[in-house]
Amino acid sequence: MNDRTTLGKATITRVFESEFDVGTGLFADTPAQAWVDEADFLVPTFYDPGTGRWRVALQSWVVEVDGLTVVVDTGVGNDRERPHFPALSGLSTDFLGALERAEVSADEVDVVVNTHLHTDHVGWNTRLVDGEWVPTFPNARYLMPEADYRFFAPDGPGASDGSRIVFQDSVFPVADQTELWSEDLQISESLRLRPAAGHTPGSSVLWLDAGRPAVFVGDMTHCPIQISRPDDPCGFDVDAAAAAVTRKRVFTEASRSRAAVIPAHYPGHGGATLVARGDRFEVDDWLELPGI
Repeated sequence: MNDRTTLGKATITRVFESEFDVGTGLFADTPAQAWVDEADFLVPTFYDPGTGRWRVALQSWVVEVDGLTVVVDTGVGNDRERPHFPALSGLSTDFLGALERAEVSADEVDVVVNTHLHTDHVGWNTRLVDGEWVPTFPNARYLMPEADYRFFAPDGPGASDGSRIVFQDSVFPVADQTELWSEDLQISESLRLRPAAGHTPGSSVLWLDAGRPAVFVGDMTHCPIQISRPDDPCGFDVDAAAAAVTRKRVFTEASRSRAAVIPAHYPGHGGATLVARGDRFEVDDWLELPGI
């Protein structure tokens, strides 16, 4: 399966890790009828009406542009203890093999972007070698939003037993390679990080413009129900109201510039260009990637 496409001068590769499904209760403000009304769009790729559950893909995106190899979000990782999220605990996936088959050498990755510091976006920052957590990408700059670092750090206001474990195995071991950022950060001519708070205090989006624009939005949207209903919050959001404002702003910017919106967790073709229709958005075209 060819999980690679081009956007202008950039090459985009999806590296699949795993998937699971979640009940619609996480979208507490989305009425049950909305899932019925949007069935033609959501079923079967994103939502199973028989079980009432929606699919979550765990994947990373690799962007090759301007002479750089950039990994956007690093999934869950293997061998993790995740008592706060049992579905992600003790995974043993072939992520590194998938990376290798995509002809991406971990040693040659220049930049790792963690759009935010939730457990399923930082896991493959590290790997377990002889009982120690070591950087998966030994020559990369790890770019982390400072607001999230301060919030979720062991002594931060958002710290929990779960986040402390995540910092110990996936954040602190790459400290020597980490760069914290807070304002817009220009990575290269074609790549720019911008704050997009709401899902977490430091959530960010990565804008790509190498002739055909795209925006990697992390968890700004979890399920395509939020394309047609951008005001609807997800239970994973730290600040649901701010997340909705950010979602509508970025969707609007993307639709005006014809930028592909590429979330972290969409199965199917992974991302899409959107058009605005009143107070909602619709998919104009999906990425040219095979569906999962």
